[in-house]
Amino acid sequence: MDLPCERPLTILIDGRELVTLMTLGASPELLVLGYLRNQRLIDDVAQLESLDVDWASSSAHVKLRAPGAQDIVASEARLPRSGCSLGTVFADVMRDATAPLPTVLPARVAAATVLRVLEVMRQHDAIHRAAGSVHSCALFCGADLWVSVEDVSRHNGVDTITGWMALHDVSGAGKILFTTGRLTGEMVMKAAHNGVPIMVSRNGVTAMGYELAMRLRMTLLGRAANRRFVCYTGTDRLDF
Repeated sequence: MDLPCERPLTILIDGRELVTLMTLGASPELLVLGYLRNQRLIDDVAQLESLDVDWASSSAHVKLRAPGAQDIVASEARLPRSGCSLGTVFADVMRDATAPLPTVLPARVAAATVLRVLEVMRQHDAIHRAAGSVHSCALFCGADLWVSVEDVSRHNGVDTITGWMALHDVSGAGKILFTTGRLTGEMVMKAAHNGVPIMVSRNGVTAMGYELAMRLRMTLLGRAANRRFVCYTGTDRLDF
């Protein structure tokens, strides 16, 4: 029997404990970077002086460049002490989520591209196929896979993808974010925060995820499996 091994990873900002995430630990630096960005604690990599992961102490030590350090320390009270990269600041952010994504984003995506994404991901979920109990997330440009990750939570997966985008200065314009997890309001907000207009999930969509995607004019494709999918929002972007 194969069992994925999750482990705690405590993030410390300038020596002060921020949060403990549970993760498989495949890309811990990217996970931490994406977590900080998606929680609105940093805007870009330039605000970090260093990021070191020490598995002997199950910790990730982040040093910030001034004056960002004080802002993050002040935000500490809003964050949970532990979790699987749970969203915590979106109640505040969603009140401001009224503008659609930039119009420079491409207007359409071919259904054949979506089906190709599903086919590609069937070859990149080795842990899930062997043991289950994990989520896969990936970033595509058209049908081309740019990066993929498996972790114990869908939030970890999206945060890791976000970290990769931030590290490599990759824009979300024209990209597709795939996840095996359900498309909740927090998941949709994370994609929107990184400028990704299209989300594909093997799972369904919650009411908050649907309403937020409608407000932001995003395309949500769910229940995607066996060459079928449901287009919940943004049907005008889908080309059959």
